[in-house]
Order: sequence, then C-alpha cells, then structure tokens
Amino acid sequence: MAKLSRFLLPFVFLTTTTASLQSVASRATTDTTTVKAAWYTAWHTSFLPLDKVSWSKYTHLIYAFAVTTPDVTTLGLQDTDTKLLPQFVVAAKEHNVIPMLSVGGAGGSKYFSPLIKTSQNRTAFVKTLTDVVQKYNLSGLDIDWEFPGERGTNCIIFDANDTSNYLEFLRELRATPIGQNLVISAAVWHFPWTDSTGNPSKSVAPFADVLDFVEIMNYDVKSNPAIGASPSSPLDDSCAPQGAYNRSAKAAVKAWSNAGMPLNKLVLGVPSYGHSFTVPISASGTGPVTSTGLDQYPFYSIGTKARGDSWDTTPYTDDCGLPQGPDGIFQYRGLFEQGYLKDDGTPHDGVNYYFDECSQTPWLFNTSSRLLVTYDDPRSYDSKGGYIHSAGLRGFAMWEPAGDLNDVLLDSIIHATQYGGNGSTSDTSGGATSAASHNGYESSFDIKQQLQRKLLTTLCVVVCSLLWYVT
Repeated sequence: MAKLSRFLLPFVFLTTTTASLQSVASRATTDTTTVKAAWYTAWHTSFLPLDKVSWSKYTHLIYAFAVTTPDVTTLGLQDTDTKLLPQFVVAAKEHNVIPMLSVGGAGGSKYFSPLIKTSQNRTAFVKTLTDVVQKYNLSGLDIDWEFPGERGTNCIIFDANDTSNYLEFLRELRATPIGQNLVISAAVWHFPWTDSTGNPSKSVAPFADVLDFVEIMNYDVKSNPAIGASPSSPLDDSCAPQGAYNRSAKAAVKAWSNAGMPLNKLVLGVPSYGHSFTVPISASGTGPVTSTGLDQYPFYSIGTKARGDSWDTTPYTDDCGLPQGPDGIFQYRGLFEQGYLKDDGTPHDGVNYYFDECSQTPWLFNTSSRLLVTYDDPRSYDSKGGYIHSAGLRGFAMWEPAGDLNDVLLDSIIHATQYGGNGSTSDTSGGATSAASHNGYESSFDIKQQLQRKLLTTLCVVVCSLLWYVT
C-alpha cells in the first residue's frame, strides 16, 4: 500500500502539472488578479463573431459602446446593440469572463459633464446605469470619459469642476447595492484628469477607492510636425528628441502613479492598429537615417491623410459640422491585407522595416506610395508586456481584438505579462534594429517554443521521479 501511495502521489502530480502547463500553453487562466482585457466593438462583429472570440485568454471583455445622451434617464444604444449585448454577456459568463459595458468613448462622451454636474443629476444617472446593468445582467462598467474638464473632441460639453463631480458620481455609483458588486473601471488619457485650474490633478488617490482599475490608453499619440513623424503608441519617450512626443506608456504610468493611483490599479491600454504619414520624396527630418531609408523622425505632409486599410474612415462631417476622415489608420491585420506584410510577418518587396529601440515600436515604409506606418507587432507587444510585468502593473487592455491576426499580438502580451519580455525594455539608447528576423512574428513563435520546452522539461522531471518511485 505504501508503494502504491508512492506511485499515486507522483501520478497525481503529473496529472495536475500537465493540466496546469497545458493551461499556460493555451493562455487560459481563471486568475483575475492580472487583468487581461479588451474592448469588443459591435461594429466589427462580422470580423470577430462571438463564437470566434478567444474567451479563455481573457479575464474581462468590455462591450463598446453605450453613449451619453442629453436625457439623464437614457443611455444611447444602437438597435444592433440591444440584440448583441445580451448574447455577449451570456457568452462571457459561459466562459468565466467578466462582461462589462463601456459608456462614452471619443464620440459618446459629449453629455457626461451636465449628467453629473448636480447632485440630482448624479443620482438619476447612477440609476440609469444600474438599471442597464440589471437589464443586461452585466458584471462591470467601464467609464470612458477621457477628458473631464477639457474640450477634448467632438464638441464635448465641459466644466471646470468636472473632475470633482466625476469623483462624487463614482462614489455614489459604488455605494449602491448593485455598484458594490460591480467591476468599475475608467479609460484615461496619458495624464491625470484636469482639476479646476485646468492643470493635471495632483492627487487622484480618492478615485482609487472607488475604481477597480484604470486603463491608460497609450495610443493615438500625436506627432510634432516640427520634429517629424513619431510613434503613435510608444513604450518610452525619454530617449526621443526634445519636443518629438511627450507621451508614452512609461511617462503615463509615472504621471498617474505620482498623482496617487496605485500601480496595481493601472492597466496599460495597447492598440492593434497604427497611424500612417505621407512622406514627400524630398523630405528630410530629425535623427539618423534608419533601415526605412528615411530619417528617424521624417517630415511628413500636413493636411488630408491618405486612406489606411479597409477599416479606415471615409470622409464625413461630424456632429460639430467639421470634416473628418480619412484617418490613415492601419489595423495590424490590415497590413497583411494591404500587402505591407507577408503571411510570415516579413515585409513585402518595396516595404522597408525598422524597429525603434527608443519607443520599442516598429515602422513600415512603402517606397512606392511613400506611406510610413507606425504600428505595433508581437515584438512591441512583448516589450509592453515585459514592462507590465516588471513595473507591477495590473495588466493590459487591447483596443481591439478584431484588429489582431490569429491572436499573435494577444499571445505575445499575455506571455510577456506573465513571464516577462524576451527583450529588455530599459534600453533607451535610441538605436535601430533593421534585421528582418525582428519583424515581430519571431517573438510569437519563440513564445510557443519556450512553452513547449517548459512543458517537456517538467514532464521529463516528473516521469523520472515517477520511475524512481516505482523502482
């Protein structure tokens, strides 16, 4: 019996260890301490139907969007949302993923300020939100009001006391019986919300008491035409030329942390898309010449952008009466569809690749169209995941999984967030990497190979132990 017990013990260990490693290999986890989130966009559901979502790889999925309206008792949802949202919630809960609804967004935040300006309005708006939570059986709310106290975009109404009113609103929401059990997050910009003076708030610590986490949207960083085109989602900016771009993941984390938001409540927002610039033939720029054949920060045409991929916006007039689009945006998947990248992730002929060690982001330059694209690939996602791991951040949130391709971005950041990145994220020398092997796909393959090696190594150890017990 003793010998049988000795035999069964390693067998149980073998079974549980194998299952555990298979779980790691498939990126499946039920651990909610690390946030692995993404915004699910209803308007791209044809590209990523609910039954194609890699549910096992997420802890939270956030449905985008419900928008604010002038009526404090009403949230704006499209007819398609009222049909899709219930299906989204059911699917999420079936897979043990927390279903959340994002309220606002760049185009849906216009009325936040008046909705929470008075005590009476705050109470009414809280009821509106909790009613929606009950109606759709949601487990969380993501408040995507990016610029309290500022104009922001799209004719947003604002007030000098927006941030203080925002805090009171969140406190009231959290205090409700429904709010006490909700996951409540806030999507934020690189710097803390403005205070009544119009400057970034020096203390956001009280918000940490009512929010589960905040997602720093480290994307859409604008370039300085006087310096040249720069990354739209930089991990670091400390090694960039002065004035090139003053926003990055590291700078944002520092700003929010210094203002009192705990690191374990900071989630890094990462994009599955990038921005493009048209570079004139005669253009110079700032910095050394890179493997794109251009200066590191090349001067670009200012004005109407060339259209990006098939998802990019066509010209239209917004609610403010201003012309918009195209935006020159390329999804990661769009770079393959538009012929920038081959199936193996390497650039097509006539497309030059460059990895910027400073910002830890890649570039592509189409020598025919003269389009320069700053974007994210598995290598840059690995760097960002490594930073999340080393800095002790809460996790990541991707905008958006439909823009990924075969989960190569998602897999890269999940692995790096859990185990650390393959490369250093502390190198701020501003050097360049031009090797085709650094196209980003290699890191995705490396991740899988590393997991396979870990699995085999552990199995060998366990089997040897098993044989020792038997003999």
